[in-house]
Amino acid sequence: MSSSAAASNSGTSVPATVVPSVSRSGFGWWKVLVTGAVGAAVVNLVVFAVAKLAGASLIVMDAGEEHPITVGGIIGSSVVPLLVGTGAALLLALWKPAFLRIAQYVGSGLALLSVAGPLSADADGGTVAALSLMHITLGVAVFTTLQLHRRHR
Repeated sequence: MSSSAAASNSGTSVPATVVPSVSRSGFGWWKVLVTGAVGAAVVNLVVFAVAKLAGASLIVMDAGEEHPITVGGIIGSSVVPLLVGTGAALLLALWKPAFLRIAQYVGSGLALLSVAGPLSADADGGTVAALSLMHITLGVAVFTTLQLHRRHR
């Protein structure tokens, strides 16, 4: 029945009321966080697999001790910072929406600055390249996750 159609009610004509539906994208804050975290982890696991296939040792030396890079370490290092950082940004944005834009740049910038760690690590070139790319991936994931929320709220 269209909005201009009349509904019959005991012999009288009453215009049918059509309530417009509120359409949302379905990308609430928690879905954005999960999507960003899973996306970052998956991309970093692909980088890990490619580095391993390319012959990178995936071992970092620290104070004479070997620290192997593991799948669990990659997942944790990808998911935890993204959830904490973007989660805090989303909470702050409830108070002041401008925090989303600020967090996009600050969070991405911090992740990119953290590339200094792998670049100064005592490891082979393949390992340094893989770790650097993983840090860059996290920076892109932070920016993209918050952008996704900004566009679909």
